[in-house]
Amino acid sequence: MFSSEIKHKSAPSYYEASVVTRPSFAPLTGTEKADVCIVGGGIAGCSAALELAARGLRVVLLEAERIGWGASGRNGGQIIPGFACDQPALDDNLGADDAQRLWDISVESIRLLRQRIERHAIRCDWQSGQIQVAVKPRHGTLLRAWQTQLDTRYGYSSARLLDGQAVAALLGTRRYCAGLYDANAGHLHPLKYTLGLANAAKEAGAILYEGSPVVSLQPGKRITLTTPQGAVDASFAVLCGNAYLGDLVPDLRNRIMPVETYVIATEPLGERRACELIRDNCGVTDTNFILDYFRLSADRRLLFGGRVSYSARDRFDTVAATRKRMLKVFPQLADAKIEFAWSGLLDITMNRAPDFGRLESNLYYLQGFSGHGVALAGMAGKLAADAIGGQAERFDLFGKIRHRNFPGGRLLRTPALVFAMLWYRLRDLL
Repeated sequence: MFSSEIKHKSAPSYYEASVVTRPSFAPLTGTEKADVCIVGGGIAGCSAALELAARGLRVVLLEAERIGWGASGRNGGQIIPGFACDQPALDDNLGADDAQRLWDISVESIRLLRQRIERHAIRCDWQSGQIQVAVKPRHGTLLRAWQTQLDTRYGYSSARLLDGQAVAALLGTRRYCAGLYDANAGHLHPLKYTLGLANAAKEAGAILYEGSPVVSLQPGKRITLTTPQGAVDASFAVLCGNAYLGDLVPDLRNRIMPVETYVIATEPLGERRACELIRDNCGVTDTNFILDYFRLSADRRLLFGGRVSYSARDRFDTVAATRKRMLKVFPQLADAKIEFAWSGLLDITMNRAPDFGRLESNLYYLQGFSGHGVALAGMAGKLAADAIGGQAERFDLFGKIRHRNFPGGRLLRTPALVFAMLWYRLRDLL
């Protein structure tokens, strides 16, 4: 059953509908001078603004739409250490020592997130616990090997392996044969968290503007960023627009692919029924390349994401398609009404590793979170602030990761990726 409100692309996300009060910021008019100008009002941008303003710098943040409008306010809300790429790939890319440092930074990013929630009293429905679940026995074998590596190679001991019976005792489904439960990970309301960071940045002295897309950027000793009604003259700039940065910087655009992902939310299920689905309220992701992810909201809806479009086009009824995937996991929800459905763009890199760096000595960028950025984006903003403040070692560690442009140029790269993803979908079925 589908409520009429979700039949239109303009339907709000559950996150938007569940925010009681939302701060509002005027568009930029006229000219501002800043020590640092930040482009993008998501988690990375608000994090950088908070860190830099707290250090006494004059910070101006420009958001094209509203704070949290992009991926930061639309995602699945799951907080997981590591990166979208496999950790062994970073070993191969950088060597064991630097890969270890990156892993440690990813773990630290969760600590930073939780510290900010407490320090700034951000009410974002934080819940501890997250589990990766295996659909097939070979995936269970991989989880077992990864848990061993986490413990012995990376010194990370909070993840424990569960067999199929233990997973079934935790989740109201028999779909999974194994799981890796991490008590250090968790989930939250991502839009509330992003808005909380924005409020904290404002209180620290940052100046935030909404409805202010950057239409041109002129690098130099001082950087000029122009909006439809104004401009910012800044010593430094940090670009945090990711998939929504568009054609502003073609060199960055070619290094990422915008991918559309979809989430649905059921009607409130009630405490008893919700607990029968996920007994300890943890977040859940499966181990497929094209994965399903789901969790409960604070008002006991099931939030379920399970489809992506690599062509960034909604070619069929994504609500019905995502609901069908949900019912493969929880057939007992056949009578549950779907009250919200929404989509958004995330940015993936060729190797699924994050892409942080500089275009000029005073022009920084943060992108390529590849669907794994709720915690990492907050850390990325801090690392950029550290680098601008003269402590660039950890920021530059990410710059060592080797990235390539997507092949095929602007016209052919999307069809090429769609063809490649067909192979991964087939592999998930085997």
